[in-house]
Amino acid sequence: MSLLVAFASVAPAAAQAPQRASDDLSIGIRLVDAPVSRRDDERAHRYIIDHVGPGEKIRRRIAVTNLSGKRHRVQLYPAAAAVGKHGFAFAPGRAGNELTRWVTIEDSELVLEPDETAKVWTEITVADDATRGEHYGVLWAEISPEHDPSKQVRNVARAGVRLYVSIGPDGEPRSDFRIDDLTGARTADGVPVVTARVKNTGGRALDLTGKLALSNGPGGLSAGPFNVRAGTIGPGHSTLAKATLDRRLPDGAWTARLTLASGLVERETSRRITLGRKPATQRGGDTAMSTLTIGGLVSVVATALLAAYGYRRNRNR
Repeated sequence: MSLLVAFASVAPAAAQAPQRASDDLSIGIRLVDAPVSRRDDERAHRYIIDHVGPGEKIRRRIAVTNLSGKRHRVQLYPAAAAVGKHGFAFAPGRAGNELTRWVTIEDSELVLEPDETAKVWTEITVADDATRGEHYGVLWAEISPEHDPSKQVRNVARAGVRLYVSIGPDGEPRSDFRIDDLTGARTADGVPVVTARVKNTGGRALDLTGKLALSNGPGGLSAGPFNVRAGTIGPGHSTLAKATLDRRLPDGAWTARLTLASGLVERETSRRITLGRKPATQRGGDTAMSTLTIGGLVSVVATALLAAYGYRRNRNR
C-alpha cells in the first residue's frame, strides 16, 4: 500500500500574535531577533536577511507555537529554496542545498502543549569556501503525528521562516528595481485592474509590496489606496505588479500613482491611464470591405476631378 504525505506549508508574511486553530494540526513560527543594522528594515523582522563573508556566523532566535488543541512533537529543520522568474519556491520535503549545510538549530525537536511557545536559537556558520552570491532556504517547524497504518494519507503541518543570505568578501550588493509600463484596463467580467512591469535591477532578491492611488478621474473623482500584488523577484528577473480595483469605478482617464517597496528600497511612478475595455477588433471580412469601400470612394473622387479638369480645358480652348 502506497503512502501519500499531505503537506500544509506556510511561510508567514508577518510576525503576528498566534491564534488557536480550529483543527488539531497547526503550527506557527516567527523570527524574534533582527540585526541592529537592519532595525528599520521591515523584511528583516520577518525573514533572516543578511550579508556576511566566508567563515562568518549569523545567530538568530525563532519562536515556535503549537496552535493546535493537542500536545504535539515539533521538528525543526532547514530546507532548500530558490528564487527565480516564478518567485520564491520551496524545495520538496527536506531537500537541502549549500546554505542548509551551514545551519544548526539549538533544539531540533520540541514537545509543546496547546498554545505553548518555545524560543530556539539557530546559527548559520558560512563555510570558508562558500559560493559567492545570495543563497535561499527556509527554517521549517513541522508537526507530523504518528502514522495510522489503516490510512493511506498522512497529514503534515509546517510553517517556515525564509532565509536570504548573501555571501561575499566585499560590501552587500545593491538592492534596486525599476517600474515600467503602468497601464489600466477592465477585465471581461467588468473588474478594473492596473498593472505595471517591475524589473529587479539590483543584486539581491526583493519582496515587493505596494499601494496604488487614483486621482483626477471622471468628474474629478479619486479612489484608493489599493493593495498591489507583486511578490518576490530574483536579481535580473521581472514580474507583473497588479492591483484589482472596485468594479464600480467609472471608465475614463485617471492619474495613477503606484508606490512599491522592498525593505528600505522604495520607488514610485505616476501617469495618466485609462480604465475601460479595449474596443473589439473588426473581423477580416469587415476590414476588407471597409478598405474596398474607401478605395472605391477615392477612385470615384479622382475620376470626378479628372473629368472636371478635362471639361475646363475644353471650355478654355
